[in-house]
Amino acid sequence: MATTFFLRTKKNGFAPICVRVQSSILKINIRQSTHLMVPVHKWNLSRTSMSFRDFINTAEGRRTFQKLEEIRLTIDERIVSRKGVTADQVRQIVYEIVFRESIQKQKHYMTLEKYVDLYRNQAEKGTRKTAKGTNFSKGTVKSVTSVRNLLADFFGKSGRVYDFDEIDFEFRTKFLDYLYNERRYNVNTAAKCLNTLATILAAAESEGYHSNRKCLGRNFRARRKDVDNVYLTKDELTAIRDVDISHLSRNHEYARDIFMVGVYTAQRVSDYNNIGPENIIRDAEGNVIINIRQKKTGANVSIPAKEELKDIMEKYGYSLPHIPEKAINSCIKEIARLAGVDEAVTIETTSGGVPTLETHPKYELVHTHTARRTGATLMYLAGMNVFNICSVTGHSSVAMLKKYIKADEIDRARTISSDAAFAKW
Repeated sequence: MATTFFLRTKKNGFAPICVRVQSSILKINIRQSTHLMVPVHKWNLSRTSMSFRDFINTAEGRRTFQKLEEIRLTIDERIVSRKGVTADQVRQIVYEIVFRESIQKQKHYMTLEKYVDLYRNQAEKGTRKTAKGTNFSKGTVKSVTSVRNLLADFFGKSGRVYDFDEIDFEFRTKFLDYLYNERRYNVNTAAKCLNTLATILAAAESEGYHSNRKCLGRNFRARRKDVDNVYLTKDELTAIRDVDISHLSRNHEYARDIFMVGVYTAQRVSDYNNIGPENIIRDAEGNVIINIRQKKTGANVSIPAKEELKDIMEKYGYSLPHIPEKAINSCIKEIARLAGVDEAVTIETTSGGVPTLETHPKYELVHTHTARRTGATLMYLAGMNVFNICSVTGHSSVAMLKKYIKADEIDRARTISSDAAFAKW
């Protein structure tokens, strides 16, 4: 028999059982603890005695000797079949047999890392639904993926893997510090990451994976800051539209037209930079309507096309050219500079979570999202009903829309006083 078992001590009490694997053919003599403990006086009993039989018929005795027999058969089978066996293989065989229950339990135990992966995969495949019963948008899946990767990096840099019960305000402080100082995120990006994690933690709690209430309260989440993003006035918009750019590249012409479409539709660049014939609807009166399913939210919006918008779409046969967002940003800043959009604007930025005031010429602050903000703000200043604006922009509430309306208080008062309904209340 190649595999035998022995105790390394003859003293009374409990001792670990060791396995010895010998083979003159394979030239091995391996010794390894099985981590199984046995009373020394029981082990030394005669194998044919009634006392030994009574011992191996106990629950602990049966468990111990069944595992020893499985270890022996597994190792001997490798030797008989000439597969060979090494000390590392013996150690692995013993570990997998002796600790099988713990290994299986660990495989099925849901950790925070495992749950974030599960949540992300289910959201991407559509097997997990939103609270409204719809599929998660690509933007949400991207956010969850980002949080998963950030957590892995944060755990690695902190030298500690947090689980559900360890997510508390100390974790919150350290994670935000990592987002600010390691990743150089601004306040809103860091808040989005933390709040996405909080949403995942809430889902895990509702599914029974943890009962940690410290990460579920409103105070755990981070508040987003109303960023001083600019919008363009009607005069500035006209200047950008009319400025001579014939000496610039064709991409500049494309960028300006795409940007103006963004203004007139008040959509995100991911939506207005991809408008084609499939997005065009004509009603019974022949009016052109732009129909878009927003990539970020999945919301379906229909925007009646202004004459200015129709002119641009007709120019391209209702198939708007597509250029990368980075190229649009670069071109539209240059065009805004040529158009004289150079008013000094002071904005608040954040670095490491610390607010800082910076002053820039306005054209430096113009980018693809300025189009959406400009469209929403100019609709508001024209006296358009805020609920109708929401229908165009796809915002789920007026509160969300308010973040995009950048009119000052005088503009707001002028808009209210011009509302026909205001005089009647």
